[in-house]
Amino acid sequence: MQSVNKARLQIHFCVLLWGFTAILGKLITLTALGLVWWRMLLVAGALLLMPRVWRGLRAMSMRLRLAYAGIGVLVSLHWLTFYAAIKLANASVGATCIALGPAFLAFIEPWVARRRFDPRELLIAIAVVPGVAMVAGGVPAHMRVGIAVGVVSALFVALFGSLNKRFVEHADPLTVTCIELGTGAIFLTLLAPLLPHTGPAYPVPDLHDGLLLLVLAFGCTLLPFTLALVALRHISAFATQMITNLEPVYAIVLAMLLLGEQRQLDTWFYLGVAVILAAVFAHPLLHRNDATAIQPELLGTAENHGLD
Repeated sequence: MQSVNKARLQIHFCVLLWGFTAILGKLITLTALGLVWWRMLLVAGALLLMPRVWRGLRAMSMRLRLAYAGIGVLVSLHWLTFYAAIKLANASVGATCIALGPAFLAFIEPWVARRRFDPRELLIAIAVVPGVAMVAGGVPAHMRVGIAVGVVSALFVALFGSLNKRFVEHADPLTVTCIELGTGAIFLTLLAPLLPHTGPAYPVPDLHDGLLLLVLAFGCTLLPFTLALVALRHISAFATQMITNLEPVYAIVLAMLLLGEQRQLDTWFYLGVAVILAAVFAHPLLHRNDATAIQPELLGTAENHGLD
């Protein structure tokens, strides 16, 4: 029992750290493209220093490498749109939009995983619609572009989450994360000339941004990833799902405490957040008796790490 309680505390700590990713995205002055490129590069570089990752690479077939590389492109697009939403609106809006992932997952996962469509998941998707409408009505007009970009980010979460689930049993999670983030960094390097920007696409960060990037890459990505892998040995998939669904809550509370974002948003926004989160928490309740498992690959690559 003690190990279970410890595992729950570890997952809560991981979710708190993941909640900081939205805050750091707002505090780092780099563009979304530069921020994501550096984050992916730092994490992939650190993973390449681990012998376990190289052993996993040697044991993996070329087909699997290409599959995870393709998923890595989707991960990079998810992070790019997630941080773009934060830059265009704020951290609270970005975190709320990511909570829409399960709604998209209801339609995408049956197609990708080649399983029967579950009507219960359609109810989840329908339930979030009024919440999104209230969120859009509760933000200043200039932030609504950020909401649209955030919704696209949630779509990418559902896409790569479904694909990762399809290949979940086939490789070491650290190796998978290294391939996906390394490929994502390469993809963004090729994508940069096609995107509008002023100055260099990947400027060398100053001391302020450099320190925050290190915190983002290692404190909010690799550290919780490792802790979560240990905790998942002692805690059920349902319990983990319920805890990880708290990530938007942590992010919004942190944004209020650290950034004072409640002054930018009105009551309709928070009512919409409540509706969306109610639907998100209903998702694992509807599937409590299903034989589902948390996907360790997602722990290193998603902002909404509880997608299942």
